[in-house]
Amino acid sequence: MFTGLIQTVGTLFHKGDTQVYIRWDSGPRPPALTDVELGDSIAVDGICLTVETILPDGFVAAVSPETLDRTSLGQLTDGSPVNLESSLRVGSKIGGHFVTGHIDGQGHLEAATEADNAWKLSFTVGDSRVARYIVPKGSIAVNGISLTVADCSPSGHWFAVAVIPVTYGETTLRHLRPGQAVNLEGDVLGKYVEKFMGGKENAPTGDGLSLDFLSEHGYG
Repeated sequence: MFTGLIQTVGTLFHKGDTQVYIRWDSGPRPPALTDVELGDSIAVDGICLTVETILPDGFVAAVSPETLDRTSLGQLTDGSPVNLESSLRVGSKIGGHFVTGHIDGQGHLEAATEADNAWKLSFTVGDSRVARYIVPKGSIAVNGISLTVADCSPSGHWFAVAVIPVTYGETTLRHLRPGQAVNLEGDVLGKYVEKFMGGKENAPTGDGLSLDFLSEHGYG
């Protein structure tokens, strides 16, 4: 489990078809990742990967064909910058939202413009499995970054976020170009709500929740 608050940026290199090497951009291991050990989980551009080898200047992690197919990882070239976040520790602050590191699908940057001391980034989403969880003022993880949806189309196939300068400048968002793929993970709470409300893809076997039930119990 992660929070979507990026701790540092690293550089990715492929090691064949089954491993990636992530080098610390800062040289020595970043302070935020000093306690990372073998077997720990690290979110790499929002993808939960397991540390297999720790090196003086980075770490090596395994990647599966499913990961390469569902995420942008296979499209990144050697030397690409990636966002890094270690897994959430008990008692840690949760400043973003709960992020699992299990990517739902990909979107593509449409445009990035600077205005009013912030950056507005808009994205297109071709996959309905992702778009269904994009709602106004909801949470979305873009390349592992916890962001709030500022605006979106009714279907969720288009959305925009407002990004403060520090987030834009200290993550890989500043490197994105129009048309470039990004990893998207919808809010896990929305997925559970959909299931219990009887979503068509995950319909429960029991009665599930209903709008009447929620209204009767103070959620109206």
